Amino acid sequence: MPLNIPVNLPAVELLKNENIFVMDDLRASSQDIRPLRIVILNLMPLKITTETDLIRLLSNTPLQVEIDFLKTACHTSKNTPVEHMQMFYKEFDRVRNETYDGMIITGAPVELMDFEEVDYWDEVTEIFDWARTHVTSTLYICWAAQAGLYHFYGVPKYKLGKKMFGVFKHKVNDVQNPIFRGFDDEFYVPHSRHTEVRAEDIRRIRELSIVSESEESGVYMVMARGGREFFITGHSEYSPYTLDGEYRRDVSKGLDIDLPKNYYRDNNPEKGPVVRWRGHANLLFSNWLNYFVYQQTPYDIREIK
Repeated sequence: MPLNIPVNLPAVELLKNENIFVMDDLRASSQDIRPLRIVILNLMPLKITTETDLIRLLSNTPLQVEIDFLKTACHTSKNTPVEHMQMFYKEFDRVRNETYDGMIITGAPVELMDFEEVDYWDEVTEIFDWARTHVTSTLYICWAAQAGLYHFYGVPKYKLGKKMFGVFKHKVNDVQNPIFRGFDDEFYVPHSRHTEVRAEDIRRIRELSIVSESEESGVYMVMARGGREFFITGHSEYSPYTLDGEYRRDVSKGLDIDLPKNYYRDNNPEKGPVVRWRGHANLLFSNWLNYFVYQQTPYDIREIK
């Protein structure tokens, strides 16, 4: 996919080294095409890593995409250079009058806090509300999925006795849903979280549909408003060594952390991970862009309602 992103964004060179085609904004401007406009609210602490993971997946179709990165105004990232944030990120006030074909809202390292205790809760819920009238389809990932389900539908989250950590097998509940076009009967997704939402709470709400889940890791994907919103509890976007980095970080801190399940070859960290989720991750993002963004968005993006 020709991605219209700033030429000096670090992800550009990182992905070119993986032989992934990324078109920067200079070249994209020469194509006479209306690109899909995608805005990414990146709440993860390692911004550059998350940018690269998402761009890797958004680069898998022939559609041209223009990406804006969004940050909260009331929270300063401690793990990403200030210069990077100033150069590549916008605050909500700069885009509140804009319209977008798609939006992605990432997870955040605040899941053990009550939602209302998060210092950017008021701002992020304002963005959630704005997305409903200014974006064709929105992906809420991990903490954002829990936050969106709570904000819009009152779905509670629950603390787990032990971290849900590893790569888990999932099933498709709605095989006719285009989001799963090309999926196998079973597929794998990484999870890394201390909290969960429960199927029994979601099934009480008529507007919500659990379209994929796992016997071991629970609810995976919830759809609302005919695909205008997807709430995804796992991390299909994770690169091969993300869980490894999280595991080694926690070990170095002396935390009580188990090996990520179904992840290392022979359960041996020195042998590296077995990557079994990459194909379905690419399908997930390309299906979302094709069936729920490109085919649903109006040609005049200002007509989104």
